[in-house]
Amino acid sequence: MEAIGVLMMCPMNSYLEQELDKRFKLFRYWTQPKQREFLAQQAESIRAIVGNSNSGADADIIDSLPKLEIVSSFSVGLDRIDLLKCKEKGIRVTNTPDVLTEDVADLAIGLMLAVLRRICECDKYVRSGAWKLGDFKLTTKFSGKRVGIIGLGRIGLAIAERAEAFDCPINYYSRSKKANTNYTYYGSVVELASNSDILVVACALTPETTHIVNREVMDALGPKGVLINVGRGPHVDEAELVSALVEGRLGGAGLDVFEKEPEVPEQLFGLENVVLLPHVGSGTVETRKVMADLVLGNLEAHFSSKPLLTPVV
Repeated sequence: MEAIGVLMMCPMNSYLEQELDKRFKLFRYWTQPKQREFLAQQAESIRAIVGNSNSGADADIIDSLPKLEIVSSFSVGLDRIDLLKCKEKGIRVTNTPDVLTEDVADLAIGLMLAVLRRICECDKYVRSGAWKLGDFKLTTKFSGKRVGIIGLGRIGLAIAERAEAFDCPINYYSRSKKANTNYTYYGSVVELASNSDILVVACALTPETTHIVNREVMDALGPKGVLINVGRGPHVDEAELVSALVEGRLGGAGLDVFEKEPEVPEQLFGLENVVLLPHVGSGTVETRKVMADLVLGNLEAHFSSKPLLTPVV
């Protein structure tokens, strides 16, 4: 398969990059100073794209590559891929579901604990020597808090199961009520927020879920409520989130994702009730290796005329 051209959109994983280089003719899109000219020059060579949650395949790129057969995403999210265009042109699409579920769910619980127990602030308190001057202030208990989850898919369910171990009542919102769960369903995100102490965003990013957490939702969550986002940045109206936190209308936030990554609103940097992470939900050595192998496996299956491992389109 060394002659098959694969376009890697951005640096995402060194192991994946090395293996792609070994098995295919790898083109590194981010290294090209004149990217549109490069695509025109290699239009007949590129038969696959490898992207992720930050850089995928939009309509322009798809249209510029007439030989494109498959887009394999090194992520679960598909919002950076024009799925309609892929369907129209018969281009296959794959992602990496399931394998990162546990890590993202673990991190969501970690963010809840970090925000409520002020773990990051406690660490700074010790390192700065402030502990010698007096004990750290009291924080807020996590066990028993009402956890509301937006999106009860694989990741949402995994978060719910973990939160149950802390005796947390579980509420959720999704497009429809789930049949096989005893968790409490609410028909709107505002209702969910009104009946939750912690609101977790764990749904897919679509036009319908963009800014699903808006001012009304934040006000319903209230000055003691905590927002956790392990979904996508655009799920949350970031300008409203900053205002709610600064004005004290929201109690705290744990954020792994942002609207315009890697840009983060500077107003958040000085807030002790906010924990900020650089989109590391699936960022463990073990999981990234499995994700990379899944990307490679999907590509090799496609070009060997075998069934795809994780087909989306």
